[in-house]
Amino acid sequence: MSRYTRAVPILAIAGPVGEPHVTFSFLSVPRRHVLSALAALALAACGGGGGGGDSGTSPPPPVVETPPTRTEAARFLAQASMGPTEAAVDRVVALGYRGWIDEQLARPAVSHRAHWEARDAEIRAATPTSAAGADQVFESFWKQAVTGEDQLRQRVVWALSQIFVISMADDAVGNNPRAVAAWLDMLGDKGFTNYRELLESVSRHPMMGTYLSHLRNQKASARTGRVPDENYAREVMQLFSIGLVALNEDGTPRLSGGSAVETYDSADISGMARVFTGWSWACPEWPADACFSQGSSSGLSDPDRIFKPMLAYPQFHATEEKTFLGTTIPAQTARSDPETSLRIALDTLANHPNVGPFIGRQLIQRLVTSNPSPAYVRDIARVWANNGSGVRGDLKAVVRAILLHPEARAAATDTSGKLREPVLRLAAFLRAYGFRSDTGWWRVGNTDNPGTSLGQTPMRSPSVFNFYRPGYVAPGTASAARGLSAPEMQIAHETSAAGYVNFMRDAVSQGVGASNTIGGVARRDIQADWTAELAVATDAGALVDRVFARLLPHTTPMPELRADVVAAVGAIAIPTSGSTATALRNRLNAALLLTLVSAEFQVQR
Repeated sequence: MSRYTRAVPILAIAGPVGEPHVTFSFLSVPRRHVLSALAALALAACGGGGGGGDSGTSPPPPVVETPPTRTEAARFLAQASMGPTEAAVDRVVALGYRGWIDEQLARPAVSHRAHWEARDAEIRAATPTSAAGADQVFESFWKQAVTGEDQLRQRVVWALSQIFVISMADDAVGNNPRAVAAWLDMLGDKGFTNYRELLESVSRHPMMGTYLSHLRNQKASARTGRVPDENYAREVMQLFSIGLVALNEDGTPRLSGGSAVETYDSADISGMARVFTGWSWACPEWPADACFSQGSSSGLSDPDRIFKPMLAYPQFHATEEKTFLGTTIPAQTARSDPETSLRIALDTLANHPNVGPFIGRQLIQRLVTSNPSPAYVRDIARVWANNGSGVRGDLKAVVRAILLHPEARAAATDTSGKLREPVLRLAAFLRAYGFRSDTGWWRVGNTDNPGTSLGQTPMRSPSVFNFYRPGYVAPGTASAARGLSAPEMQIAHETSAAGYVNFMRDAVSQGVGASNTIGGVARRDIQADWTAELAVATDAGALVDRVFARLLPHTTPMPELRADVVAAVGAIAIPTSGSTATALRNRLNAALLLTLVSAEFQVQR
């Protein structure tokens, strides 16, 4: 752990020998809490052995559900939502896990694109030379993450957005925020249907076509030496379907002569790349050449082409034989058939035996635990192969199975769970205390900066490989010594740990987001009502218990943490005469911040 015990350079370190402190304007925070998420990395469910496991494809037996306690319900919601609230816990206790999931699956979606378009109209009406942009995508994300009634959809969309990645960090995507909002809508819709449908929607979405350069991809030309772009052909296999190595049903690598078997090679990429030629904009002039290359030939282009599924242009599609993953599409006539090529390619990918364990394991990681056991992966792969009614790739059934699996519902241990990524930490805080937006717009904004903010912004992954790799092992940590992956640790380091503390310090004392001036008073857009907490702040123990009940409802009693926080809060003196408001608020700020930076909050057990 030595790499995570150095002083954080951007914070002031003070305190007695053996117990250094990080000094803030209103309290002194033990440094062990500041860096606790980096030092307490018992993050994973027991890995177990390798091996291929049972080759059967029948789904696992259903979980026999017992009524959850409030703590169990809150832990379930930490996995299945953007963060537990008291009302949501009540609902899970009343309905049970399965009943809550069924209710959530039936809830209608709220459109991100509709929010963006409404805000665009408002902005243009106020300032005709202005327009909505990326900030309005962030607004809609946070509004739905914090206040949305369809919390299971919000959590699944967040997970899928990190598997099927497009990023506004790329200018070509970032310049089309309306289409990014539509991408989130697509994930919310197709993410609860069938994987095959989702894969086609991903593959034909113009923003994916823009991001991975298969929009306007053309067949080979012997005259110019042009060959089809292979970018999407590679990533649709490596990241969106089958991965790099052949897998057993339980997600362990399939070996030959002691080495992992590769799933595809350069010839497969070349064959697949030919499939993704001849796809471009949906516009009224289709299939005109200018529509393919520019999206318009006569100024009549559809402004919705930036999110409508790409159309096939036979004149630009490869006609030669396409061979990949043991499948061959015969050579076509000069009037080729891109639709048939795409259907065969996506069917081949969707039916590949790797898809269930490969994508299923990542969904487990995003929802429940960083290191699911082979048995957990195997069980989900079987549901993927057969939802109980002979249907493959039923994503509702897969999500339900992940959340109801015995490994997810068993009592937390010192090796279960995952590090909460920054977006989920902020969402959990905002939901726990019922934060509201003064403007109704949820102006959180860009939170990229790891030194002053979260170090993570929705839809702004640094690359198609997401913010972190699913197999990332953090060097020099206890988890690495045990051979455990800790994906979120790839963006956790001294700068981001200190940046998170500073960001949350400001969040608890001032609110979240951009400042508004309302009634002549400037304050941050997203605020909570602290009346109930301030009413008990004279009693340090009562205040800390109330904070723990909101922020740590999913954990068992923590006497050592409680004692530390109560001592720190109690050290803030309340004057015996005059106004006590400042001291009471500082006590509340201390109780909140110390809890928010604790390992118990930052690690989802």
